[in-house]
Amino acid sequence: MTAHTHGALAPERLSKDELRRRLQASGLRATAPRVAVYQLLLETERALSHTEVVAALASPDWDQATIYRNLLKLVEAELAWVASHVGGVARYEARQKDEEPHYHPHFSCRKCGAVECLPEARLAASVDRHWREALADAELQLVGTCPGCRASA
Repeated sequence: MTAHTHGALAPERLSKDELRRRLQASGLRATAPRVAVYQLLLETERALSHTEVVAALASPDWDQATIYRNLLKLVEAELAWVASHVGGVARYEARQKDEEPHYHPHFSCRKCGAVECLPEARLAASVDRHWREALADAELQLVGTCPGCRASA
């Protein structure tokens, strides 16, 4: 199973100035930990748990709570989203700039935590207007063991 992707977009690599501009344009202060968390999410090819973000940044200046608050702020500002909740663990991923909403299910691996878009399995729009609106921001997640983990078992 490959990393979670939206339309096969490659990870974004941005200058610190551009990262700060995006944060500020979204109404967020561009603090050092926030810039670091956002940069990590943009440059990583898969969704990361809070624990993985803490380990990757490994800064004695930023405690786990600071990292967690910044993940939540990025989600709130729609710069990131929770790509998976498999096993009760939230995994975060940056939203790509100008990324359109996508209405397809995602597959989450129980073993390795990989999250994969399944764009060929599009969701049918409901005929009922109220349900169509409700489904616009809903997510469908299939959970199982990915082909890579099955092959190595």
